[in-house]
Amino acid sequence: MKLDHDELDRLIEKISTSDIQEFSLEGEDFKLEIKRNVFDQNQVINNLVSNTSLLDKQTITNQKTINDNVPLVNEPEVPQVAPPGRPDLTEITSPMVGTFYRAAAPGEEPFVEVGNNVKVGQTICILEAMKLMNEIESEFNAEIVEILVENGTPVEFGQVLMRVKQS
Repeated sequence: MKLDHDELDRLIEKISTSDIQEFSLEGEDFKLEIKRNVFDQNQVINNLVSNTSLLDKQTITNQKTINDNVPLVNEPEVPQVAPPGRPDLTEITSPMVGTFYRAAAPGEEPFVEVGNNVKVGQTICILEAMKLMNEIESEFNAEIVEILVENGTPVEFGQVLMRVKQS
């Protein structure tokens, strides 16, 4: 099986927008494994216990019993929800989970600013997902009214990125 760059990009995008937690694909000259959001608290505890002295094992085991309902790591922050918009504005939402970037590279001019007019097909931002940079293009002619996400911020699927007034 051969997989070109475009096919790989589409496959990764489909996986990143799905509920799939683990994925494996093997071809003649490649092997692709994707694992995300896979965290087993008991496995971490067992690894800690097996790699510690007997005195520490008892402490960790007791701590585990006390903290069974307390997560070992802080949960990631919930993405900021956009404030309600005006009915005359159209919301541009994230088509995937990723990191939002306003410019092609650090120090470069942003693709758009509030007040800019954009045309169909014009790049308005980049979403990085699994080390792939995905240019997000405008689907209509519009004026940028609000940019709701800070540069370098993680975004969720369906999260409002910008609000525009269609022309």
